[in-house]
Parts: sequence; structure tokens; C-alpha cells
Amino acid sequence: MRNRIGTLMLAAWATVGSAEPVSKPEGAFDIGALDRSVDPCVDFYQFACGGWRKANPIPPDQTLWGRFDELVERNRNVLREILEQAKGQVGDYYAACMDESTIEAQGTRPIDPILKAIDAIASREDLFRRLGEHDAAALPTLFAFGSAPDLHDSRQTIAGVLQGGLGLPDRDDYLKDDVKSKEKRERYVAHVTAMLQLLGAGADKAGADAQTVLRIETALAKVHLDRVAMRDPANRDNPMTVADLKVLSPAFAWDAYFTATGAPRFTRLNVSSKPFFQDGNAVVQDTPLADWKTYLRWHVVDAAAPYLGAAFVEEDFRFNRQYLLGAKELQPRWKRCVSATDRDLGDALGRLYVEKTFGADGKARMRRMVDAITAAIREDLTALPWMTPATKEKALAKLQAFATSKVGYPDQWKDYSSVAIRRDDYFGNSRRAQVFEVKRAYARIDKPTDRTLWRRTAPTVNAYYSPANNEIVFPAGILQPPFFDRTMDDAVNFGAIGVVIGHEYTHGFDDQGSKFDADGNLRNWWTADDSAAFQERTDCFAKQYDGYVSVPDPVNGDVHLNGRLTLGENTADNGGVRVAYRALQKALEGTPRAPIDGFTPEQRFFLGFANVWCQNITEPAARDRVRTDVHSPGQFRVIGTISNMEEFREAFSCKSGQPMVRENACRAW
Repeated sequence: MRNRIGTLMLAAWATVGSAEPVSKPEGAFDIGALDRSVDPCVDFYQFACGGWRKANPIPPDQTLWGRFDELVERNRNVLREILEQAKGQVGDYYAACMDESTIEAQGTRPIDPILKAIDAIASREDLFRRLGEHDAAALPTLFAFGSAPDLHDSRQTIAGVLQGGLGLPDRDDYLKDDVKSKEKRERYVAHVTAMLQLLGAGADKAGADAQTVLRIETALAKVHLDRVAMRDPANRDNPMTVADLKVLSPAFAWDAYFTATGAPRFTRLNVSSKPFFQDGNAVVQDTPLADWKTYLRWHVVDAAAPYLGAAFVEEDFRFNRQYLLGAKELQPRWKRCVSATDRDLGDALGRLYVEKTFGADGKARMRRMVDAITAAIREDLTALPWMTPATKEKALAKLQAFATSKVGYPDQWKDYSSVAIRRDDYFGNSRRAQVFEVKRAYARIDKPTDRTLWRRTAPTVNAYYSPANNEIVFPAGILQPPFFDRTMDDAVNFGAIGVVIGHEYTHGFDDQGSKFDADGNLRNWWTADDSAAFQERTDCFAKQYDGYVSVPDPVNGDVHLNGRLTLGENTADNGGVRVAYRALQKALEGTPRAPIDGFTPEQRFFLGFANVWCQNITEPAARDRVRTDVHSPGQFRVIGTISNMEEFREAFSCKSGQPMVRENACRAW
């Protein structure tokens, strides 16, 4: 079946009642996955997903299992078939990753030179010189350095620095005093201790060093902006000269650092998290050099663990996947190696993937779908009752300015010929591939923005909106069932990939995307009254999703969603479903509307939407995502959206007072 994926995806809109029977592809929408014992007006998520969830428990090597993950798994199997037969770089990279005996025999030799260089640090200038060398070598450092489009002139790319340096998933893991956070810190210290012992440290020394790591990271966490604050581009907008940066954070030896990176010289940059560098100055100044060396040793072995022998891999799994996220088993080696190859040589592998799966006419067919959703958004914006003509004109101009969406794969693939890949050097292969990307990022500093860049590889099961480019991007990996399926009627397809398209478009008008103008620049294009009206509507979404309980916990207190952290995605979900529904109604004009499998086209639209969010998740992973993920869990992406829609209420004849009908419905777009 997998060999037929290319013939089953991205066909033109399916024609209801086609005379030519077509077998269902893997991952297709299945009406048998419903739970008909549940009233759709009481719990539509259970109604739409209950059967699927019961039949699809979380595999032992996963922490979340949903329709996205099913497609990821199918794509991974396709990639495995490609890699096991591939020659050249991707074949050699995969083979080196799979060669566990060589990796085991090498022990810690791949990182020994790095650790020795850390031990040789003798001054603060040495420390920052080493940090710069680490950044250039794609090794752990204290903060992130790279390039990005200028927030105020998206045509130009400038240098930038960003907070970093933590080992736990979120700053709050260090700062909160609840039972789970305290336990997490204790387990983290035990994990660091175990890893340092694998490096050869005695138990007492490793334990003391682990406490040092926790102490430094806690101090860094205190100067981190939280995730909600980091969503706001106003907080990330801190342009300054290098001279200004030196005044802001004099304890950071910036000259030594920037010189060591090998990046081209520059005089201005953006500081994406100003408090980290301003307030973190005291952390750098007050922390003894010996402690910084301990900290760096830990982060090197932490980053290197997946590339080393079994003892390191297993300890890394026990903490990061088993404890933090609830996985029961380590993923098979081949899965990890497929993912690593896709990450490090994504265009080389993606090119082979596209040749095998995508089909020559995929882009054209997807673009027709994008055009249908674009027309629906234009109608929606034009008819908005709460927006004044002055702002509406600019909103329509921004929609008109959306760049031609990127579909499937890049027009020009990266050339990896300068990256040396050896069959006996897995760690080195990864470093060299990642250094290739680091150098590409450095080379973009103070150059015109390259709008051809892709932030995802072609096999990726995802899509995204870029504010700077004002564009939406759909890798080939997501353009398959259950998101798009030529064997299905229009209603299901509009509910699945149509909503995804509408979702990404709506990101340009969510609580943060709306702060960027038609050219991708951070600029207010709203009247004061319209801004206040929009704020009122997004506040409604934030309050709505704050009320959802992700993890019931009668002992320590229920874990609620963070409506502010997830606000952009929730706004995009609500807007995306509305415009996709509008596009479906347009597509159905003049066509028969006979029910299929007992459901009207309108009902099948909502079933198709819910279907892509069917999922099961472990309790630890659910807790982690509430703190770190800007997306709501699948259950709330479905019920949070449809409960705001009069169209859903009408489609399923729901009555006032039923759970899926919000009396004070939220709506922005």
C-alpha cells in the first residue's frame, strides 16, 4: 500500500458519486471510527474519535498517538525503505547511525576533545571564546545566536541573540514549588548525576556537579521571559548596536564570543529576550569559572547522548522520554536514525521522498485548494461586522500580499556536497551537517532576506505561517490522508486539509500575526477602536480555553490549559474552520447534497475536521504540553472550535444548553 501513496494524494476535488470505484488509502477517514453511543451535541470529540481512540492505544515507544502520528509513522516507513537502499550521503549517514557496534566501540572518544577544551578554560574571555566555538560547531552554549529577518524591515536579515541554557523543558520547572515541579528537579539532578558518572566521575563528584548544574540553570531560569511573554513580538523587538549590547551585559565577553563564531562582522543585531542578557549579566559575573566548566561538560554530554553508546542512550531515554513524557519503550534504532537523517540532511532525503511519493501534479492541485480558501477568507474579511472600513482595507491588502504559498518541496534543493559523511562517524556526521546549517545562517547576516528558505523538510507532517514572509507553507509530508484524500467527498477534505489551509492563513491575523503588516514588518495597521474590538474577541478565546482541564488531578489540583499560551493557535483554529466551511459551501453550489453514510455534507465536514485531531496521550506528556506547547490538545481543538459555531449547531440540530453549544460564543474571524 505504501508504494501507492504517490497515486493517492493531492488529486483534484473528489467527485461525489464517481463511477470509478477507488480503494481507500491508508489513513483514510473511516466512518466506523465513530462512537455512536455518544450524543454529538454532548461530546463531539468522543462521538467523532471514540472508536478510533479505543482501537489505537499509544504504542509503547510513543508518548502521544494521533492521526498526525499515524501519518508520521507511514512516512517514516517510506523513508526507511528509501534509506536502506540509498547510496551516497544519506545512505552513509543512515548506515553510520545504524552501526551500533562501531558507536559502542568508540565510547566517549567523539566528545573527549570537546571536554578537554572545556577543561582548559582559564578566564572569562576563554569561556566566551569556547561558547563562540561551540556555537560555530553546533554544540551546546549558553544562549542562541543566529540570523533572522529584521522585524522592522523584513527585506533584510540581521544577527540576533536569544535566551537559552536550560536543561529542563520550561523555566517554570525550576521556579514552581508544586509537587510535580519539585519531583522533576529531583529526578533531573539524579539524571545529571548518572550521566556524569557515565563520563567517569565518582558518585560524590557527579552528585555535587549535578547540584551545580541545577543552581546555574535555576539562576538562568529566573531571567528567562516565560513562553507567553515570548509569543509577543513587542518583547522580542530589541534592536541595538553591538556597542549597546556590551553596555547591557558587560560580563559577557562579546568580542571573544563573536570572533570565535567565525560569523561575518556586524554592528547591529536584535536581542530577542533583553532581560536574559541584562539581568543574566550578574549570573555570568557571579558564577565561578569552575562551575561554568561543570555546566558546559554536562550540556555537551547531554547533547551528545543520542550519538553515543547504549548506556548513554538508555539513560537519556529514561529521563527525557520515559519520566518526562511517559514513553514505555525506547524507539527502535531505525526510527531514531530515520529522524536523524531527515533532521541533518533533510533536503537530500526529502528529494528522494518527493520523487517516490508526491507526484508531478501535486503542487498545482494543492494551489487550487489554497485559492478556494483564499476566496473564502476574502469574503469573510469583507463581511466582518466589527471591523471598520479603514482597518478592513489594510486587512484585505495583507491577504492580497500573501506570498504564493510554498507547496510540497523547495524549488531549489540544498547542495550538501561540502558536508563530509563517513560510515564510521555518526557523531561527526551530525556535527558537520549541523555546522553546514550554522554557516548558512551566519552567511545571511546583513544580507537581503532569502524568501525561498523552508523551515521544514519535505517529509514533515506539519504546515506553518511565516510572519516575515507573509506566507503559508505546506510540506509534502502532510498532503496525504487523513488530511487530503481523493477517495473522499469534498466535505471531508475541506474539513481536514481545508481547515489546515485556513488555519495557517488565519495565523496572519491571530493575536500576534496581526501585528505584522502586508510586507511582514512589525507595524500597527489597526485603528484604536478596531484594535480594542479585536482584543475583546481574543480575550474571549483566552478565557474560554483557560477553562478546559487537560489533566484532572483531585490531589494536587486540575491542570488547566493556558489560554494565553495557546491563543494564537486557538484563534487560527476557530478562523480556519469558519473559512473552510465557507469554501465548502461555495464548492457545493449546484451539486447534489445527498447524505453519505447517513451524514450530510455539513456533518461530514465537521467529522473530517475532528478526525485529524483524534489522539491519545500519556499523562506526563499532557502535563508537559500544557506548560510548553502553544497548541491545545486535540480534544480541545475540536470542542473549543465547534462549540463556537452556529453552523455546527445547525448541522447536528443541537439545542441551547447542550455542552457543544456555547451561549456566549467567541469569534474573531
